[in-house]
Amino acid sequence: MVDGASQHHRLMTCPPPSTSKQTVVVQPLISTLPSKEDEEIVKSVVEGKIASYSLEKELGDCRRAAEIRREVVQRITGRSLMGLALEGFDYDSILGQCCEMPVGYVQIPVGVAGPLLLDGFEYTVPMATTEGCLVASTNRGCKAIYLSGGANSCLLRDGMTRAPVVRFGSARRAAELKFYVESQDNFDTLAVVFNRSSRFARLQSIQGAIAGKNLYMRFSCSTGDAMGMNMVSKGVTNVLDFLQNDFPDMEVIGISGNYCSDKKPAAVNWIEGRGKSVVCEAIIKEDVVQKVLKTSVGSMVELNMLKNLAGSAVAGALGGFNAHASNIVSAVFIATGQDPAQNIESSHCITMMEAVNGGKDLHISVTMPSIEVGTIGGGTQLASQAACLNLLGVKGTSNGNPGSNSRLLATIVAGSVLAGELSLMSAIAAGQLVKSHMKYNRSSKDVSKAAES
Repeated sequence: MVDGASQHHRLMTCPPPSTSKQTVVVQPLISTLPSKEDEEIVKSVVEGKIASYSLEKELGDCRRAAEIRREVVQRITGRSLMGLALEGFDYDSILGQCCEMPVGYVQIPVGVAGPLLLDGFEYTVPMATTEGCLVASTNRGCKAIYLSGGANSCLLRDGMTRAPVVRFGSARRAAELKFYVESQDNFDTLAVVFNRSSRFARLQSIQGAIAGKNLYMRFSCSTGDAMGMNMVSKGVTNVLDFLQNDFPDMEVIGISGNYCSDKKPAAVNWIEGRGKSVVCEAIIKEDVVQKVLKTSVGSMVELNMLKNLAGSAVAGALGGFNAHASNIVSAVFIATGQDPAQNIESSHCITMMEAVNGGKDLHISVTMPSIEVGTIGGGTQLASQAACLNLLGVKGTSNGNPGSNSRLLATIVAGSVLAGELSLMSAIAAGQLVKSHMKYNRSSKDVSKAAES
């Protein structure tokens, strides 16, 4: 038992599950609030007198708001947040931009792979991950590419998409609007309306798809160095307002009708592309395959055919004709402040391998039709993520050539995927996968004490 004066400075605790046969001693969680004033605020939030989401506005101090909210969560749930970092973060930088109702931040280690020799330039690639062996493997792939003279990339397309869904009283009427927006005679007018939304947004195309009396219009536009979802959405809104003049019976159901398609696997992205479409290739010399990758060209080609192509087809894969593109994409995305959820379509990739130069060397390529990245906006403006972008030389807006930084980042992502595919496939071909993961992904250290400290 504790006395009344200190009761308010203790957290609720949950009893052990009733099904447990062991006796568990649950220690009270001690509050670390610095003042009685903060304690009163916590009580007010717990009692519903102050809304948790309004703490930043009420206090005018984002760091203090996060600490108080954290205490509220602990008291209401009876669960400790010890181990979730609070100090050392600029909470002002995320207000109204990156995260609501923060209570701390998760620490993810960042490793580097490289140098990645791509298009004649060397890049040290930051990768945020908790998967052991991933950075080491990608680094080995970078070494193989470097020793073979480097990789080359080509940007095939650059356009973010948004597809609203509208409804009419009849399918015929929906078809009339489809023909209208797809007609070249109307494109210039619609482009002027769309482009008013931003000095960087430039409408590229509108593609319609009919489902009964519903019309889905897939707008595509360039977005400078921003990933561009907000930008294209503003332009689409302008066009929809304009179309109401000639199509007053058009009912706008939603600004996004999933024909975009954002944050979900979709054939339209795999076929038409979304964001940046990139192909990256390299020829890996025979001696590098043998000495660095510890396998043979023939084994790599056969494995790629049976695993990445035939195996993925048997599985009914959509854009997943690769070994682990999403591993590298996710790690680079998190390190550089991209939207991790867009890893879904950004990891669409087909990996191809072929014996060349009389069967001696290995030609490898990755084709990625929908890499969605930006170098301004969102999480790219946070200090850690901005530092990683700076490491790659693509931080912020490019001077004099809008969009060149984000396009370069997309090619670096593809080049990193190429390195990752090369290394993992060689490990599987050589029978080293399990051994390497047991070495790098299984710690002999007892980390439980470190987590509790």
